[in-house]
Amino acid sequence: QVQLVESGGGLVQPGGSLRLSCAASGSIFLFNTMGWYRQPPGKQREPVATISSGGSVNYVDSVKGRFTISRDSAKNTVYLQMNSLKPEDTAVYSCNAHRTFSDYWGQGTQVTVSS
Repeated sequence: QVQLVESGGGLVQPGGSLRLSCAASGSIFLFNTMGWYRQPPGKQREPVATISSGGSVNYVDSVKGRFTISRDSAKNTVYLQMNSLKPEDTAVYSCNAHRTFSDYWGQGTQVTVSS
């Protein structure tokens, strides 16, 4: 059973930074893609950033230039560096690992951007 454990959420002021981590129980190269999704209060979950097994990355337009997804294969961990945070980035952020016919999710971590 695949397990994804997120960490790094919290409360930050506008303009601040946070780094989220997602540690997988096995090799991250078992998955076609890994990524981060978020669900703002009262809204549907949306993709934020993804990274493929080949290293291709994609971002939702609202975070381009501010967020960076990366990975450390030795630690089986995917990161989301979030800079210049805005109140509208407030959400529960969840890690996803996808392979054919299967999706795995972490438990989610709260990110709150507020002064």
